[in-house]
Amino acid sequence: MRTVFVNIGWASVFILISAVVGIILISASTMVIPKLLDKLTPRIDEEKEIARGNIAVAQYFGRVAAACIIGISIIIGAAIIGGIIFAVS
Repeated sequence: MRTVFVNIGWASVFILISAVVGIILISASTMVIPKLLDKLTPRIDEEKEIARGNIAVAQYFGRVAAACIIGISIIIGAAIIGGIIFAVS
């Protein structure tokens, strides 16, 4: 019975560490992705185009940024689940 509580404790530790690392990675990616998109599209100034009301640029920029963040979130979620499975087994 004691091993069960030890495993639950380790699973909780893995979850907390993974959550903190995940929050840091997602926060960092939300700062890096817009800069990366600026580098990938050198002829387009997204900020000026969005300020001028160019909806297509705004949608492209938002969708690409959102897709990157969702992809990173899926990877982090898999890491959290892997940590839980490792701690329980």
